[in-house]
Amino acid sequence: MNCHQSRHRQRAFLGASLIVLGLCNAAHAADMTEEVIVTGTRETLQTQYTALSPVDLFTADIVHSTATSSIDQALATLVPSFDVKRLPASDGLEFIRPATLNNLSPDMTLVLVNGKRFHRSAFLGSNGAQATDLAQISSFATGHIELLRDGASAQYGSDAIAGVINILLSQDTDVAAYGESSQYYYGDGLTLQAGARGGIALPHDGHVVLTVEYQKANETSRTHQRADAIAFQAAHPDLTVPDPVQRWGNPDQQGIKAALDASMGLTDYVEAYAFGTLAAARQISDINWRNPDATAAAYAITPIFPGFDLRKIYPTGFTPVEGVNALDSQMAAGVRHKGSDDFTWDVSASYGVNNSRFFLNNSINASLGPDSPTNFNLGHMIESEVDLNGDAVYRWHLPFLADALNVAFGTEYRAETYQIKAGDKASYEAGPGVSYGLAAASNGFPGLADTQAGSWTQTSYAGYIDLQAPVTEALQLEVALRDESYSDFGNTFNYKFGTRYELIPGLAFRGSYSTGFKAPTPGQTNATSTSQGLDTVTLQVFTNGRLSPLNPVAKFFGAKPLKPEESKTATMGFTWQTDYGFSGSVDAYKTDVSKRFSTSQTFSVTPAIRDQLIALNVPGAASFTSVNFFTNDFNTMTRGVDFVGTYEHELAGGQFKLTGAYSYTSTKVTSGSLAAASNYSQKIIYQQGVPQQNVSATASYDFGAYSFMSRVRYYGPWTDSSGNTTGDIFQHFGGMAFVDVAVTYQINDKMSVRLGAENVGDFYPEKAAYQASRGIEYSRDAPYDTNGGNYYLRYDVKL
Repeated sequence: MNCHQSRHRQRAFLGASLIVLGLCNAAHAADMTEEVIVTGTRETLQTQYTALSPVDLFTADIVHSTATSSIDQALATLVPSFDVKRLPASDGLEFIRPATLNNLSPDMTLVLVNGKRFHRSAFLGSNGAQATDLAQISSFATGHIELLRDGASAQYGSDAIAGVINILLSQDTDVAAYGESSQYYYGDGLTLQAGARGGIALPHDGHVVLTVEYQKANETSRTHQRADAIAFQAAHPDLTVPDPVQRWGNPDQQGIKAALDASMGLTDYVEAYAFGTLAAARQISDINWRNPDATAAAYAITPIFPGFDLRKIYPTGFTPVEGVNALDSQMAAGVRHKGSDDFTWDVSASYGVNNSRFFLNNSINASLGPDSPTNFNLGHMIESEVDLNGDAVYRWHLPFLADALNVAFGTEYRAETYQIKAGDKASYEAGPGVSYGLAAASNGFPGLADTQAGSWTQTSYAGYIDLQAPVTEALQLEVALRDESYSDFGNTFNYKFGTRYELIPGLAFRGSYSTGFKAPTPGQTNATSTSQGLDTVTLQVFTNGRLSPLNPVAKFFGAKPLKPEESKTATMGFTWQTDYGFSGSVDAYKTDVSKRFSTSQTFSVTPAIRDQLIALNVPGAASFTSVNFFTNDFNTMTRGVDFVGTYEHELAGGQFKLTGAYSYTSTKVTSGSLAAASNYSQKIIYQQGVPQQNVSATASYDFGAYSFMSRVRYYGPWTDSSGNTTGDIFQHFGGMAFVDVAVTYQINDKMSVRLGAENVGDFYPEKAAYQASRGIEYSRDAPYDTNGGNYYLRYDVKL
């Protein structure tokens, strides 16, 4: 049987798309026979070559070839179109880092674990994006990862606009463990990682596999002393001001992750299964330094607090330390029929929750004076999701088709709940000092108030059908239809048409057209972000900030209930494979997204408007001074081309492999507020804030007991805001290339050791101009790590 013929692989039904990886290179085909993943098609015997949509597969060895234990950062290294920003001192985004595919919103990429939807983070990021935190899933528990680079809402529902990431947990029952230590050339950021995995076999081809992984990473700092701190030191020579007064870099973090994967045959044809993940983490990071000579709202001495002077507590100023304690877990269980080639089914239930408690230390609520604590519990954000799924696949043998018609159908019920628990009262309270101009709430990050607390649930029901027809030996057609009803906004219907035609053996054309959507979450619809103060003239407490679009005050200014963000995606490309080890694909795509979420302009609540609102009996109207809200605001068009290629061949007694991926992505704002001339700077950052061209290429050579690896990562030019209102509004950064190297020595068949370096040349980008006065060295919006070179040592053992 040659590489252009179908290969029989183990059939398995995981509740959604099934692909079996096949390689033409006979030397490695046997290694991949167990690689069954859930992405992009419900036909059980498709390979990357025969799939109708572009699918990338990353084995555990590839994922672990990077120094990080975070899946999001590993994918950012391997996938050119996948971007993860580090964003130091960004009010939460430095902990729950936004990961984007094709420069679309972080919550427009669906994440699956073992083919089942994984829950979101509880944190709402920029423009309200509420995405999955991939860092909560153990990398060492991974068997392999599949990335579908195509719209798939008609197959999976909400969020699958940019694509789908599916993480398949390892089913290997052999005992394995690793330990790794890494540090930046600069001398900081020491990171210790360790993990262990093992399991037992159960009757009827069953198994139980448990993974535990630990990480401790010290903070980094790429900082110079702030100019105002230098001036403060000069003005107060009797004090010793810390140098630097605040740091810009990676947060200090510590966490543990675990994963479970289990299955057991109930009969010869029916199998019960369960899997889950668990993660607990604590992270802390500096935010901006408070200068005693320039922060009167905290340091002013007032008669309301006689004898109280904040300089006695913080004589050299204070740098609040923001942090998060996160607990994340998901569990899924089900029963599936797997013994037939013609009919399989899967019934499952899953529950996932992300509980993020934010805190702020080394701060003050100045309005409380001596009664203020210096450490604050800011409150909890909790996201929980329940999913019930019923899926089936029937292979209908029809005489006029080259093979059976694959008929997949199913239904899904989801309940998504968002909850806010208030923080310490002192973290949001406006104390008596506000009447003398002292700032209310914890300085640096106000806590979640009792008026913001609550719980909101959205439910949805969906049904789908997915047909894939082998019309001839060369031509395949696919039609997927999905109808979904949401309690908050109503019905949405989506479809996908796909085709693949093999032009000659080993070369095929493929293309698709699909619609998609991203449903507004209960958090986006209902959560608020407000703070309070005191009007020193009227002595009335006021409130400002972001309201729910359902709030009556927001409605007065034009707020409407959020609608789904909607997409139309077209893809077209070629894929090939050869008998001499060269395979790959080229795919072009265009994605139009309408009704994209953004934050509205800020509206001032003037006394006249306030009186009007009070006359209309609008609740809470008397306290607001300025408000904004989330809204469906603008439309975009994203176009791009992805090239992926692999070449593998025996060379000089060893095995040589070269993989490369190139991505070109261009996003344009086509209409809405960002297209207006008044928002020109925001539009430029939106369109040019990430590189349009990126490359990741890896060469490896295995010779005897040694394995050598070299990887080149290239990031094209991009643009950042300078922070200036006039003059140089933007700062343009040129392209950057980094080289990673590693050598692995196989001590014996059970143990290996690897020594490696990422950014081996210790290169840094151009320094940032826009925040130099705050001590920052390199732009926090950079699409790559700005901490310089990093070296690591890893030891692996498998028993």
